[in-house]
Amino acid sequence: MPVITLYYDDLENLTGAKKESIIEQIPMIGSDIERVEEDHIDIEFFPNRPDLYSVEGVARAMRNFMEINLAPKKYTVTPPNINITLTGEIANVRPCIACAVIRNLNFTPHSIESLMNLQESLHLSIGRNRKKASVGVHDLSRITQPLTYTTVSSDFAFAPLDFDKPMSMHKILEKHPKGVKFAHLLKHTHEYPLIRDAKHNVLSFPPIINSELTRVTADTTGLFIEVTGLDGPCVNRALNIVVTALAERDTVIEGVNVNSETSTTVTPDLTYTVRTMQTNEASKLLGIPLSSSDCAHALNRMGFNTTVNGDWIAVEIPPYRSDILHTYDLIEDIAIGYGYKNFPARLIGTATIGASHESSVVKDTLSEIMIGLGYLEVMPFTLTNEMVHFNWMQRVPTDDVVYVENPISRDYTMLRTTLLQGLLKILAANKHHELPQKIFEVGDVVKNKKNALHLAVISIHPKANYTEAKSLIDAIMREQGQHCTVAESGDAAFIPHRCADIYVQNRKVGIFGEIHPQVIQNFGLENPIIAVEIEIIRGF
Repeated sequence: MPVITLYYDDLENLTGAKKESIIEQIPMIGSDIERVEEDHIDIEFFPNRPDLYSVEGVARAMRNFMEINLAPKKYTVTPPNINITLTGEIANVRPCIACAVIRNLNFTPHSIESLMNLQESLHLSIGRNRKKASVGVHDLSRITQPLTYTTVSSDFAFAPLDFDKPMSMHKILEKHPKGVKFAHLLKHTHEYPLIRDAKHNVLSFPPIINSELTRVTADTTGLFIEVTGLDGPCVNRALNIVVTALAERDTVIEGVNVNSETSTTVTPDLTYTVRTMQTNEASKLLGIPLSSSDCAHALNRMGFNTTVNGDWIAVEIPPYRSDILHTYDLIEDIAIGYGYKNFPARLIGTATIGASHESSVVKDTLSEIMIGLGYLEVMPFTLTNEMVHFNWMQRVPTDDVVYVENPISRDYTMLRTTLLQGLLKILAANKHHELPQKIFEVGDVVKNKKNALHLAVISIHPKANYTEAKSLIDAIMREQGQHCTVAESGDAAFIPHRCADIYVQNRKVGIFGEIHPQVIQNFGLENPIIAVEIEIIRGF
C-alpha cells in the first residue's frame, strides 16, 4: 500500500487545522501512521482510496472529516482551448487518452514533490504499473497546439527526460532506465505511441518516458496533463484524481478536445454521479439505529453532498471517488463518518467455545518439529512468477497454475504450486549472512484452483548432501508416526541420482535431495543446498 509523505506546513495550510489535531484524527478515516518526524509524517493509505495519495487529497478529506468544511467543493472545467487528435495506428496500440490543462499554478518544492509522488502512486495502483493507465505532466508554455497522439516507427528519435541527446524509440527501450523497466508493455507492437505538438516537438512516449523539452520546473505556471492507457475508465479516473488534487491549490482546470475519427470528447469530465440509498439498509448492515440525518451527516463528513427525502438519501459522489461501486461502499463510509468509537460496545449474542482448526493444529505440530530440528521458520509470498517458479527451478510449466488476471507487477503474476523457490529466494536475500542457514515453511500452495498444505525445508552449507536430506526425512516421518518409501526421482530441480520421490501409502507426496548446481546459480547462490518438500495429506 502506498506510503504518503505529508509535510506539516503544507498540510496545515491546506487543511486549516493544527498538525496535532490532524495526527489524532487521521487514522479514523482509514490509514496507518508509519512514522512521525520533525517536519513531516508518513502515512499508509488503503488501495481503495487513491484520492488520498497526495497532501491535497488528504487535506480535502480532513477538512470534511474534522467538520472544518462540510460543504464539499465542486469543480468547474473551463471551455477547452487545446485540441489533441488521434491518428496512425494508435487505436491498435494504446487507444485511450484523456487530457486537461491546469493554469495559475504557483509551485513550491512540497507541491512539486506531491504531484510527482501522486503520479507514481497512480501508476502503481489504478494504472497497474502503467499497463492500464500512465500519467504524463508537461510544461504548458513549451507546447504549441494542436497536438497529435499517433504512432511512429522504432527509428524515430527524440531527447527523453534526463538525456540531452536524441535517442531512437528502440534505443530508449534498450538503454533508458524507464525504457528497460517498462519495455514489456509495448512488446506486442512495432509501432510506438507518441504525443507531439504542432511544431512536431515530442511531449511524451507513453507509457515509457516524457520528453526533456516539456520538463516541469519550479517556474512552471501551467500544465498539460495527459493520461493514456488500455482501459478508458481507469484513464479517466486517474486524470480526475490528479486535476482535482491540483485544484485544491486554487488553480484553474481547463478542458481539452480529444478528437478521434468518429467523435470529439471534452476531458476531464468532473460531473458528480448520484446514488440513492435507504437509511434502514445502513442501520441493518451496521447493527445500530441510525436516522436519515445521522447517515447524511456521516456522509457529509466523508466528502459527499446529500439530499434527504424521508428514509431515502440521494448521495452526490465526487469525480475523484473511484472506490464507490455499490451502496455497501457508502454504508462503509457512513460507519467511518459516524465514528467507530461511537458504536456501542456489547458482548456477542451467541455463546461458543473456540477451537483450533485442523489445519492450524497440523501447521503448529510441523513447526514444532522443524524448530526442534534446528530450523528457522519463514513466510515467503504466496504470489510468484513463471520465471522464478519454473525457469529458475528448471521445471516445465504445468496446467494446474492459477494466474493473476491483472498483476500489478511482473514479479507477482501467479499463485505458487510449490514452496521451494520461495525458500531459495530467501537464501538469496541472506547470502551475506554466515552458514549454515536452515529454514522451513509450512504453507499453502494452489493447484487447479484448490489449496494444498505443503512443508518445505532447505539447508545450505559447504557439506550439504543427500545423506543429510534422507536423515531429515526420516526424522520428520518418525516424529509424525508415519512410514514412507522412496524411489528415484527425475525432477530437474535436483541433481540426478541424488534425489528421491517420497511415497506414503503408495501415494507420491514429495521429493528430497541435493539442489541442481544450475538452480543454485539461477538464484545467485554458491554453496550446496539440500531440500525437502512434502504435501501434507489428511491423516499425515
